Amino acid sequence: MPSASHERLQREAAFHDRAFADGTRQSTRRFYDVARSSKAAYTRQVLAGCAGQAVLEYGCGPGSCAPDLLAAGATVTGIDISPEAIALAARAAGGGERLRLEVMDAEALAFPAASFDRVCGSGILHHLELTRALPEVARVLKPGGRAAFFEPLGHNPLIALYRRCTPGLRTADERPLRAADLRYIAGHFHRARFAYHHLAALLAAPLWGRPGFEAARRILGLVDVALLTVPLLRRQAWIVTMDLAAPRPPAG
Repeated sequence: MPSASHERLQREAAFHDRAFADGTRQSTRRFYDVARSSKAAYTRQVLAGCAGQAVLEYGCGPGSCAPDLLAAGATVTGIDISPEAIALAARAAGGGERLRLEVMDAEALAFPAASFDRVCGSGILHHLELTRALPEVARVLKPGGRAAFFEPLGHNPLIALYRRCTPGLRTADERPLRAADLRYIAGHFHRARFAYHHLAALLAAPLWGRPGFEAARRILGLVDVALLTVPLLRRQAWIVTMDLAAPRPPAG
């Protein structure tokens, strides 16, 4: 009988194959346009100093960093549970001897320990069991390796209400990260830095596609720079980006 974990992974793969094939999530574009600044910050972090390094993109598909990483001189391995995501990433990256893409379970990586200089992933950790995934990320990183992630947070009640009202846009098993999850993630590295993004800026989303959207996004983004200096407000943000360095060896 398949385990609960196996069934969860099958549900994730089926949802994402369907979503990538038929554009299920196109309606969320207005929110991801709001998030352009945080995604750009994440991409800069991923690319900084990556020339000559072995990089694992942990979950890939549309929006993969693989083309930029290859252009910057990295060797890239990309994995995803969804065959459709892998096919889309392959088309975007264009192939080459420095690119390897595989369908793989992110919670049970088929790589030797200390295989990669870097691991990066966007919107992947909140689909996984962190107690399975984080030890694997730390295991495959070299002792001085770094990881970068871009993930949604789950504390803001208005964002949570939107998620409950639009269940078809996400999988049944995904769970935005919370403060306890960030502490758990940080515990696998000697250094962990978290940056918080987008609170007031989400108010620009209803203007998407209209002339005032860009101005509202920029102005509200400046408001967020001030708001998110307040520790109590940070957990209400939509997105967290992570800069994780020097994985800790596994206990025992």
